[in-house]
Amino acid sequence: MLAPRVVIFTPSNLLGSPTRVALPISEALLEIERRNVPLVLSSNGTRAQLEPLRRKIGHAHPFITEGGGGLFIPDGYFAVRLEGAKRVGRYFCVPFGRSSQEAGEAIEDIARQAGAEIVRYAEMNAREIVRNTGMTERDAQGSREREFSERFFFAGNADLAASSFEKIAGEHHWQIRRSEPLCELCSGNDEGKAVRYLMRLYREALRSRVRSVAIGASFEDLTLLAASDQAFIMPVSSDCFDKKLLSRLPNAVRIDVPGALGWNQTVVNVLSRV
Repeated sequence: MLAPRVVIFTPSNLLGSPTRVALPISEALLEIERRNVPLVLSSNGTRAQLEPLRRKIGHAHPFITEGGGGLFIPDGYFAVRLEGAKRVGRYFCVPFGRSSQEAGEAIEDIARQAGAEIVRYAEMNAREIVRNTGMTERDAQGSREREFSERFFFAGNADLAASSFEKIAGEHHWQIRRSEPLCELCSGNDEGKAVRYLMRLYREALRSRVRSVAIGASFEDLTLLAASDQAFIMPVSSDCFDKKLLSRLPNAVRIDVPGALGWNQTVVNVLSRV
């Protein structure tokens, strides 16, 4: 690997969907490839959901799944020891979140204690997920292949059950992420931990003070952005920023243009200065 001077971290949804890559990003992708700059994708989705996008853009760098549940590094990418990593197919995986199996068991246990009626993702087929979420069937199938979290929804009185469920979950160090109509249970998932772990590897492997740059738009991207040396925040729509995110990262650089076009311009500008 030629020693790059910067590593770029970004949520994968800024590049497009699993089935369609946004055209405006092509200039940035070509410049990234030309300069051999690592582009690390992060997703709240699963590895199975992210792989189609990676194939479309020829992505051969590490990536983060399930909101920081796991960091996946291609086999042979680094010639240094990967502390805590386990081989998973063609990758070495560094887990930060507890397993989906543990999460599934915890959901059942917490639901019993809270007196809540729940339906787990694992109990639903792809068609049922499509019907409840509006996903495509392919994406729904990929979303079922969870490794570091489990999804569920309340089948009974959600308002009554959710409060008790969330209180008990917190007492057992589980976190609930809400994404209507579903909830997601996880523990330990942290994109910031993945960023810091990976940057230590790059600096050790390259014996260079490589900088990390992160681009994001929503509050969900906070830990990814906060862990980087320089953060760029894009508007979620035409000059409308996520105010909660801005308040937590007052020193981040604001980008005027939303969407794929703004992402492309940001990457090209960053690379023109290194």
